[in-house]
Amino acid sequence: MTGKSKVCIATIGTSGIARRFLDALASYDGAVYAGAYSRDLSRAQAFSREHGGGLAFDSLDDLCANPDVDAVYVSSPNGLHAPQALALVRAGKHVLVEKALASNAREARGVFDAASEHGVVCMEAMRSIHTPGFRAVVETLPELDEIRLAHWGFSKVTSRIKRLRAGERLNVFDPRLSEGSLMDIGVYCVEPAVSLFGHPETVQASLITAPVPGEPADSPYERIDLAGAMLLGYGDKVVSISFGKISDDLAPCQIEGERASLVFDDITKPCHLRVVEHVDQGLTWGTVGGSERTVVVENPENDMVCELDDFCRAVSGDAVARGHADMWGDVTLVSLGIMDAAREQCGIRFPADDEA
Repeated sequence: MTGKSKVCIATIGTSGIARRFLDALASYDGAVYAGAYSRDLSRAQAFSREHGGGLAFDSLDDLCANPDVDAVYVSSPNGLHAPQALALVRAGKHVLVEKALASNAREARGVFDAASEHGVVCMEAMRSIHTPGFRAVVETLPELDEIRLAHWGFSKVTSRIKRLRAGERLNVFDPRLSEGSLMDIGVYCVEPAVSLFGHPETVQASLITAPVPGEPADSPYERIDLAGAMLLGYGDKVVSISFGKISDDLAPCQIEGERASLVFDDITKPCHLRVVEHVDQGLTWGTVGGSERTVVVENPENDMVCELDDFCRAVSGDAVARGHADMWGDVTLVSLGIMDAAREQCGIRFPADDEA
């Protein structure tokens, strides 16, 4: 980064999420697009050219060695995140890794340790906790007094479920790639809980699972999760979350305090915040709310620009941004530990879980 005014970012992956990231990058002044990596060179060339990049790679070693690349956005399948990120940080590249950052907490810790050793930034691209909406949630919590309960969910039907049920093996439902509803969707519910309340004392999980097409019946990777729910116990409060890829969650999110409750829409980009005060009306046959205050929030249309800005500020050496990146790294590690526990309780296993 010495002498450079903008962060030069390459990408790994050519999926829709990578395209959305590059849409955010195109509108951001602090970084420029360097080029793409894919195992298929012609695909990397086409993707790079389409988005204004000048470089294309089909060799991870070549990407690691290129002096014109400062940082890499990693959006490959989950099972490749940690190995690719580890190679990159060891080569001195900063990495912004799509969620989930790794297959499990052990893998993630290895990547963060290597990044620290080599003096580079490693950050998970968990867009929701970088948005103005989530910041507004954090800033509103003191108004609620002692928080006792919180509830939120994120479920949406995927068109691929029909293909899975027809017997097709799909990346998004393949435990050998560290996928499934918890890693893809549930993480959006887990990380806000950890960001707001820290490490829970207890984790109780229940997952709806299905057999993986083509996987032998005696394989440890024979089942994958389609949906589920968790209770996170904090001693003085309980957080309940739900998630899935086989139904649509249309309910608002809620954080309940002794003085007031905070209600908002969409845990992935909090908006339409309302603080409703408790009012004591004696014996009633239902919950009665008091005065209500609306919290105005404006999230950008492509909210990936928020995480991009935080990442690039840290890469550029901003001390506050570096401190925030370390804080978000702790959130990633605790969240993956929670998801590890949930998968262990429900019999979902990845190959990375069996590696020393």
